[in-house]
Formats: sequence, structure tokens, C-alpha cells
Amino acid sequence: MCNRPVIRRPAAAVSAVLLVVVALVASCTIDRGGKSDSARDSGPVAKVSMAPAADAENVNPTAPVSVTVADGTIDQIALTNANGKQVTGELAPDKRSYKITEALGYAATYTWSGTVIGTDRKPVPIDGTFRTLAPKNAVPATVNIADNQEVGIAAPIILQFKASVQNKAAVEKALTVTTNPPTEGAWAWFPDDNGGSRLHWRPKDYWVPGTTVQVTAKLYGLDLGGGNYGYTDLTSDFRIGRRQVVQANAPSHRMQVVRDGQVVFDFPVSYGQGNEPRNVTRSGVHVVTEKYEDFMMSNPPFYTNVRERWAVRISNNGEFIHANPESLSAQGASNVTNGCINLSPSDAQAYFPTALYGDPVEVTGTSIQMSAADGDLYDWTIDWSTWKGLSALDAAHAPGISATPVAPGPPR
Repeated sequence: MCNRPVIRRPAAAVSAVLLVVVALVASCTIDRGGKSDSARDSGPVAKVSMAPAADAENVNPTAPVSVTVADGTIDQIALTNANGKQVTGELAPDKRSYKITEALGYAATYTWSGTVIGTDRKPVPIDGTFRTLAPKNAVPATVNIADNQEVGIAAPIILQFKASVQNKAAVEKALTVTTNPPTEGAWAWFPDDNGGSRLHWRPKDYWVPGTTVQVTAKLYGLDLGGGNYGYTDLTSDFRIGRRQVVQANAPSHRMQVVRDGQVVFDFPVSYGQGNEPRNVTRSGVHVVTEKYEDFMMSNPPFYTNVRERWAVRISNNGEFIHANPESLSAQGASNVTNGCINLSPSDAQAYFPTALYGDPVEVTGTSIQMSAADGDLYDWTIDWSTWKGLSALDAAHAPGISATPVAPGPPR
């Protein structure tokens, strides 16, 4: 049996061999797409962008709210209010974006939560909060015509705010009136004499019967000025009815009701006597605004709480068309009332059901013209050029409407 000789290498030679092996091993860890392990461990590749940005303050509640992702997709996501209620939103089909689809509240804090999965399959959290603006006042507004209501051919659209509006042009830009058939019309601002700002929209001429009208007011989140913002959006869809006009000529002591070009009633009546201005029935286009089968009328010191029947209001200065048996002997012969148009009980009852909100009542032949001093609905006494100048968007904006206060024509 032969024994191999044992070959002993110096320690320095062995160390050199080990260094070469280590170097070779180290050289084999490079590549895998050209990236080293240290580069791959630098962090997730997905990037999350939020609008508004995290920690944003005074965000308008109608501003777009969304999350978008680069180099990844959304796995789960939610926006919740301070009470934990989730806000309605919509995820894009490619899962790279998510948007809120409902308006937010005023003075509220909202929080994002969720996860994004990057193209590197690493998760990235979705988190952040923002807060919406807190208005000094959220100002309600109302529109005068209800959904599905049928109105007369002189009906204006009236938007009444519960406080003064400073940013009038911004409000008009937020309003849309859509008509079929197309109808020329315009907005006009009236004095703040009803507890807040108001504006009226009327057509240039009487409405065409059968016209359909849609009013949209995007007021929620709208800066009204002075720290006030709109309380809510408003809409109204209504229809113009038949063409009915009351032709009331005071010297004739008669009143005709003309429907679609045909005289359907020709009544003997009595108008306001002209012994003093307060008793003169105003000439001009009045508008039917409301009606009552029974109405308690007062005109101190002459009478108080007198029950009148079949009363149709035609202005807010106290003028009505109504039954008055006490003036029967004068009806058709002389004008003896305190400003109203008096009919017999039977004639008033016959006319009453035919009257619609917005019907024009054209009074002629008296000594005083209807004006801004006669209540809050005198739209048709304003010529078209002046009317357009009352818009805040009109370049030749007129100074406004002034009213000289006078004693209103008393009822009856």
C-alpha cells in the first residue's frame, strides 16, 4: 500500500485562493434586469396623488375630490367623514383612479384609507385628511314655481335668498333656464326688500302656451360674498298653460276674460274710485299670484277683518279681483271701490277657478301707473332694455330700481 505524500501549502497561498472565490461569487449577484438587490430594496414604486392634498384646509365642498395612482392599481379605498360614514365614490375600470361622486359637507373633516398595489407587488397605504370650508352663513334660497306646476303666460321665475348677495354675477352664472320652444329672457336683480336678495327671470314677451321650462340653480358651495355660501342647489320643472288674459278697462266698468283669443267672460265690474291716490286701481300689467275662496280683508280705519269671497290677488299693494255684493249697484256703471276690482258673487265664482298663478291682468284707463311702489311683482311695467340692464352680467348694468313709497291701494 502506497501512501500519497502530503503536500502542505503555505497559509498565504490558501488565503489568496479564497479571495479569488469570494470575488467570483460577488460578481455573480449583479444583473436580474440590470438592478442590484440594494436598488430593489429602495422602496415601493407606486405613487399616490390626492386632490385635495393631504392636510388641505378650507376646501370647497363641491371641489373635485379624487385619488390617482402611478405604477400601480387601487386595491381598496374609502373616504369617510368624522362619524365614520363612507362617502359615495367611483373606481375607474383600470383601478388607477377613484373619484367622489357626491358633494361634501361644510366645516367637515374627511379621511382617506385604503391600499395601492404597485407594479412591484408591494403595498402602499392611502391615507390623509382634509377639511372643508366653514361659511359664516349657509344661505337658503327658494324658487317660486314648483315642479309640475302649470302657470300663466306672464309668470316670472323668482329666486329669493334669505340674506343679501354680494357676488351677484357669480350667482347668475350658476343659473340655467332651459325652455322648449327656445324663449328669449333675462335675469334682473330687484331690491333686497323681502328679507334678502332676489332676482326674477321673465321672457321678453308673454310665454308661448305649452312651453316647458327647467330651472337649475347650482348654489351649494357658491361664494355669495361676505362669508356667505349657498345652502343647497335648486331645480324646478314646470309648464306654461293656456293663454288667458284679463282685460280690465276702468272707464268701461267692465272686465273681459280672454282665453286663447276668445272672450269667455265679459263682466260688469267696479274699479277704484279716483277721489284719492290710495283708491286708484293701478294701470299696467298685474300678475295673478294667489287666490282664496274666503279671505279676511282689512283697510283701517274704514273696515277690519271683512270676509270676502272668491278673492284673486293681482298685486301686493292690496289689489284683488273678488266678489263684493255691497257694490252691486255700481258694477257696470261707476267705480266706487278702494282699489280692487269688484264683481257680483256669481261672476266672481265663475272666474275664480279659471285663474292661474302667472295670468296677466291688464288694467287700463286709470290715473296712476303701476310701479315698484306697488309691491314686489311689477316685472311687466319695466321695458325690455331696462330689464336687461338689471342683470349683473350686463355690460351696461343699470343702477337699479328705485321705489317711491306710497300708501298701498287697500283691499276691497
